[in-house]
Amino acid sequence: MPPADLPAKAPSRSKRADALRNQQTLLAAAAEVFATSGIDAPIREIAARAGVGIGTIYRHFPTRADLAVAVYRHQVEACAEAGPTLLADADSPFAALHQWVDLFVDFLATKHGLANTPQADSGFDALHAYFLDRLVPVCSQLLDAAVAADEIKPGTHAYELMRGIGNLCIGRDSDPRYDPRRLIELLLQGLRQPQSP
Repeated sequence: MPPADLPAKAPSRSKRADALRNQQTLLAAAAEVFATSGIDAPIREIAARAGVGIGTIYRHFPTRADLAVAVYRHQVEACAEAGPTLLADADSPFAALHQWVDLFVDFLATKHGLANTPQADSGFDALHAYFLDRLVPVCSQLLDAAVAADEIKPGTHAYELMRGIGNLCIGRDSDPRYDPRRLIELLLQGLRQPQSP
């Protein structure tokens, strides 16, 4: 390959890396806005949070459903990648599980909103299968580590824990008096091994 070709390719690669970074920033901003303002939040609020123009959002995601699906996938990947990192960095496997559940609860706001987004119905089943394929093994790994450390009782399956947490999160948007995190905390504490006196 002639050396003259190299400079032309390097900017192309860095432009792709910049575009990917910008898209990740946009998806993270949209996830934050969806979590605080709901899936129907104004696009201008997302654009302001991401520091981009509204046109940039529509260029990447022509419909709200496109944006919601991309945020959903982005959050699934963030949750999946966070599990092993938390397990390596947290003070204990139970602390890692607790921190991961917090991320999972944040994610559920987008997931519940997505089910009500027009045009999302056709692909929602595939997204749900993707969600289970990526996150159930991560939750299992965290539970297994906490059992092995004798921090929680054995016998809790990842799918049932995730489903229970999901069910506790239903309705939080329609009733400001309801705080699912308080009940999820009770659920997690109920998994703990009794401490010897």
